[in-house]
Amino acid sequence: MLLFFIVGLLVHFVFFASIFDIYFTSPLVHGMAPQFTPLPPPARRLVLIVADGLRADALYELDEKGNSRAPFIRNIIMHEGSWGISHTRVPTESRPGHVALIAGFYEDVSAVAKGWKENPVEFDSLFNQSKYTWSWGSPDILSMFAKDASGNHVFTYCYDADNEDFGAKDATKLDTWVFDNIKEFFHAARNNQSLFSKLNEDKVVFFLHLLGIDTNGHAHRPTSREYKDNIKLVDKGIKEIVSLLKEFYGNDEKTAFVFTSDHGMTDWGFHGAGHHSETFTPFVAWGAGVKYPQKASDQQFNDELLKGWKLEYWKRQDINQADIAPLMASLIGVPFPLNSVGILPVNYLNNTDVFKAESMYTNAKQILEQFKVKMTQKKEVTLPFLFTPFNLLSDYKQLDILRKVRSFIKQENYDEAVILCMELIHLSLEGLSYYHTYDRFFLGISVLLGFVGWASYVSLLIIKTHSSLTRSVSKEVKKPSHLLLCSFVAIGILMTFFLLIQACPWTYYVYCLLPVPIWYAVLKEYQVIQDLVTSLCTFPPRHFVGSLLAFALGIEVLVLSFFYRYMLTAGLIIFACWPFTTQLWTRAKNISMSWIFFCLLLAVFPLMPVVGRKPDIFLVMGAGLLVLLLSLFVVTSLIKTKDSFLNDQLLLHLFQMLSTVLSMWAVYSTHNSLLKKQGLPLTNQVVSWIILATSFVVPLLSPRNLLERLFSILVSSMSTYLLLSTGYEALFPLVLSCLMFVWIHMEQETLQQSGVSWKQKVTSIYFSYNTDITQFRQLCMDDIRRAYFLVFFLVIAFFGTGNIASINSFDLASVYCFLTVFSPFMMGALMLWKIFIPFVLVMCAFEAVQLTTQLSSKSLFLMVLVISDIMALIFQPQFQTNSIKLHHDKHFFFLVKDYGSWLDIGTSISHYVIVMCLSIVLVFLNGLAQLLTTKKLRVYGQPKSHLI
Repeated sequence: MLLFFIVGLLVHFVFFASIFDIYFTSPLVHGMAPQFTPLPPPARRLVLIVADGLRADALYELDEKGNSRAPFIRNIIMHEGSWGISHTRVPTESRPGHVALIAGFYEDVSAVAKGWKENPVEFDSLFNQSKYTWSWGSPDILSMFAKDASGNHVFTYCYDADNEDFGAKDATKLDTWVFDNIKEFFHAARNNQSLFSKLNEDKVVFFLHLLGIDTNGHAHRPTSREYKDNIKLVDKGIKEIVSLLKEFYGNDEKTAFVFTSDHGMTDWGFHGAGHHSETFTPFVAWGAGVKYPQKASDQQFNDELLKGWKLEYWKRQDINQADIAPLMASLIGVPFPLNSVGILPVNYLNNTDVFKAESMYTNAKQILEQFKVKMTQKKEVTLPFLFTPFNLLSDYKQLDILRKVRSFIKQENYDEAVILCMELIHLSLEGLSYYHTYDRFFLGISVLLGFVGWASYVSLLIIKTHSSLTRSVSKEVKKPSHLLLCSFVAIGILMTFFLLIQACPWTYYVYCLLPVPIWYAVLKEYQVIQDLVTSLCTFPPRHFVGSLLAFALGIEVLVLSFFYRYMLTAGLIIFACWPFTTQLWTRAKNISMSWIFFCLLLAVFPLMPVVGRKPDIFLVMGAGLLVLLLSLFVVTSLIKTKDSFLNDQLLLHLFQMLSTVLSMWAVYSTHNSLLKKQGLPLTNQVVSWIILATSFVVPLLSPRNLLERLFSILVSSMSTYLLLSTGYEALFPLVLSCLMFVWIHMEQETLQQSGVSWKQKVTSIYFSYNTDITQFRQLCMDDIRRAYFLVFFLVIAFFGTGNIASINSFDLASVYCFLTVFSPFMMGALMLWKIFIPFVLVMCAFEAVQLTTQLSSKSLFLMVLVISDIMALIFQPQFQTNSIKLHHDKHFFFLVKDYGSWLDIGTSISHYVIVMCLSIVLVFLNGLAQLLTTKKLRVYGQPKSHLI
């Protein structure tokens, strides 16, 4: 059994890792020659100002009095520069946003493993190409561009990371620090000849990273006064810096300015997904080389934003975030960043037509160089007869377009030259994608074969060892022939040789060779397959088809719940009707009524808003009071009994009640302290961490009686969950646990209907490591329903209070009782534990169900594994090549995709990851549930007893 679980874990880990290895390998290539425009640039220096977390509407809209929050920037829009919206991509986080701005490409998901702080791969940037770059701001952002810059020409000035405190009294100090230090810097430069000469060089960049708006948005929401006042402060600071630079450089009009944001923010103070409040960021450029404002009577945008902002008469020019990097490079005349995929927005340039055409030509050659390197790399590791080139951009096509562009420029037909350059850029980008996904279909099919084989093998194992389905068919057991083994060995050798001569990475060997032993193990059980087919032929056709349709419908509901949370409500309503389809309604009416009540009560949660809810501290307090009332009821019941261990149990319950009270106090006190901008009190922080630590130990001190141990786990978990709650979700584990208690009783009642005569009262059942194997029984059809119930409850534990597939479903306020200083890994770990708490409650209840139904945990666990694997098959990658494309609207089989909107891509990938994690984490949760339910810690001096 242990070996099987280890193998299963390894297999699922491979399937889990495949989605990132196949879909999210770095698209970057190296070895390209730098490309720059051979004409003199309009600007000698560039100032890049990034207001972290600034939404486009927050900057452009007028306040309730009709005044602008950023009068200086608005004056620039109307009289000095060009403006628009910069469209970002998912994930809308600080690191990928700044990489797109400064390096010109959209970073892959592998950066999240580094916390968006370190470079997973080397890449070129505007800073690296500049003569000198000076930057001020957050250490998280500035360090990543200085770390891999060649030479010693990128200088950073950072404040301490501890200043990034969401509970700080005044987060605007982060921006004030930047403005003050720049003023001191230029003041000192007047008395430092070496620094003064460097500042007067060409191709100089100044980078201002302003984090105050993002910090205030997280702490107080973008609709708050603090967020809006921070915008006013930034506007005033920019005005002062612009005036300072003009004075320092003697109004030489050789400075270009770019003001934008890395990402926006939702109304509830978070970012990461693809809502327009997160992807719409402001973009304003002015100064040397930038086009002046243009009046426009008819705009090309129909989103009603212009009228709301009162900017409908000033031409709005939207760009993609990655397009800003080539624009800045063009303005100061440095080579375009080598890895940039941005397209130069020529409409922003105030220069000659020949400069625009030459700049676009440089942009096209720079992206074409990446395409050539990518094609060469793929061609070198592919057998000649198997290599399929990107026919839309052949060598002849490349030379033909380049020749025509040069000809048009010589003929001063600049518009045609720009159009041809755009065509070459789009073809190069399409070719880059083609070669980056060249092996995807082949690898995807290999993973798919392994997945189907594994699910088939587990199904056969269940039928062979845990059911009586094939036992009625008596046949002589035959050993598999040596021919079968030799055939699979030969296939493995051929596959290895094929991968070896193509110099494939080691992961290719794993994905391609894994299906070989799996399918050998499946076909080795041909006797079981033959018996299964024979047994199924004896089933009544209507019964067989009906069971198959019911199972398919159940899987469909689970899959649809990943996209539509109300499907969980529909499923719970169907569950509520379950007693009426059996004899439970007549034999156990009280339990059935409780089942219906809690199913319908739990069904309300998926209908509640996922995100965007305002914190409601009184709902958290209400959930705590309910836990105290339940604990008081249990204590009262214990007092009425005459148990010899009454004192120990009373002390334990009183301690847990005290933990609940302290949790309520910590939540309420922290909430008030942060409202008063007094930060997180140290006492609250210490109490919160102590409660979290003791929640793992206290349940192990309770008796191993089934109900008492489960209740102890619930109360300890709720103490921690209250600390991590901000609103109605605090009630969710409580309602879920009540339903789990009823489920245990319901399953025991259904046991009698299946013909099992032995029945033990729930109150007299004890968890134990040494379970009597002789009490286990064979699987029946009703056990498939039990396994399905578990998977459904696990899914609702995930999606019951929010769609965790969306990054912005998390609220940082959830962890404010533990810490307020930004720490992505620690905050992420606390949020994950908040997700795991309902999971643990469900798995502990499932342990009880196995005891009450006399069923082997291995058999039920294997059925759950098969159901989750079938769901993962549905979420398998949607392979797309130049010739093969399977759409999920035609085949409900492949739902993960890497095309379409970035929100769809991110959500579909998240769904696959969640389902795969379900299979992997089930093993961990099963072990944790067994530990929590069966392990007993004894206080020193306490006598031993088999009953505790």
